[in-house]
Amino acid sequence: MATTSTNKGWQVTMAGLGINLALGVLYAWSIFKGAIKASIEKGGPDAFNWSLSSINDPYALCCLVFAFAMVAAGKCQDKIGPARTALIGGLFVGAGFTLMSFSNSYAAWVIGFGVLAGTGFGFGYGAATPPALKWFSSTKTGVIAGIVVAGFGLAPVYIAPLVSYLLGAYGMQKTTMFLAIGFTVAVCGLSFLLANPPQGYTPAEPAKKDDGKPVAKPVHNASVSEMIRSPKFYLLWATFFIGSGAGLMVIGSVAGLAKQSMGPLAFVAVAIMAIGNASGRVVAGIVSDKIGRKATLSIMLGFQALMMFAAIPVVGSGSAVWLVILATFIGFNYGTNLCLFPSFAKDYWGFKNYGLNYGVLFTAWGVGGLVLGRVSEMINAQPGGLNKSFILAGALCATGTVLTFFLRQAKPVEVKVPVTIGEPVHVMEKAS
Repeated sequence: MATTSTNKGWQVTMAGLGINLALGVLYAWSIFKGAIKASIEKGGPDAFNWSLSSINDPYALCCLVFAFAMVAAGKCQDKIGPARTALIGGLFVGAGFTLMSFSNSYAAWVIGFGVLAGTGFGFGYGAATPPALKWFSSTKTGVIAGIVVAGFGLAPVYIAPLVSYLLGAYGMQKTTMFLAIGFTVAVCGLSFLLANPPQGYTPAEPAKKDDGKPVAKPVHNASVSEMIRSPKFYLLWATFFIGSGAGLMVIGSVAGLAKQSMGPLAFVAVAIMAIGNASGRVVAGIVSDKIGRKATLSIMLGFQALMMFAAIPVVGSGSAVWLVILATFIGFNYGTNLCLFPSFAKDYWGFKNYGLNYGVLFTAWGVGGLVLGRVSEMINAQPGGLNKSFILAGALCATGTVLTFFLRQAKPVEVKVPVTIGEPVHVMEKAS
């Protein structure tokens, strides 16, 4: 039974990875944005008749809807299961891109990309991680979460060149229709491979981790109301807001910065950053399983603060090589957030309401990206604004590092009685 259960767990993990690779079409926005801007400037009967200042509105709304759709998706997957939740997500993404394929209007893109696709991203992403984690012991929480969410970070490596080719060969309307069909089929098809373990299933927990340290107790399965009464929730929300928002401030500007020093090869910097983003999610998962979530988060936020301050001389130097290296590390550090925080939610508040609990915590990502992204745009419009943005991001990451010191690590205990597959664990520790 152990082998069968492990195989099922890896099936669910790989399906979640595939779903996130498809949903990473969110990152195609930078390509769409460039094509829309070119169309506005060129004009003509079929051109996008938007104001230049509104080009980024569908993406900004999409990120916000994505974050808050995670709350509904979490409740949905806790009630009806991950497969149906991901299926709903795939249908929403397909509906959004289909609407975009029929119209160049601002309203169609705000609704199609911002609302429909944003909802689909939230439902698909929210359904991918929870079932995978439930099949494995707590010693693998970080690495499994990292593998599943790595797909979203890695997606730009293939999506950016794919969308660029399709736009050049077929134009905007056919491209969005192709994407609607392709990603609907991919997400909906893979959704049928997602499954929670059977009732009463508990993965076998070793008495000690590989490093010889005792394994932490299973935690109390907290409700969302219990979670939001916990001081840890607000500490995590604040650090997630900082880590994601500061990263997104820079990630959104990398293509423009790279274009200044790399010209038509700017996409290389974006692709390498995506690889850094994805690898950060996996590496943080492995490291956090060994040394703990709190220590890993402290290290990554501190490292990100250093990278933000280092960005000032690097960008000023105009060196393409140093810019690519900087982008890789910033992407790596940003990616760690998307692995660590779902792992924190599981460690602190258990599995029973995991989808809803993590959905509420994930609002920090959307609010952080929206607020700090807007602040960054306002600062960048001023003389010397880019350096000020890096200083602000670095200061925020340093503040986040300090906040992590107030998080309490789950207390490890020796497991006296071996736990077998399928045997419920009755010893619980109430979350504070």
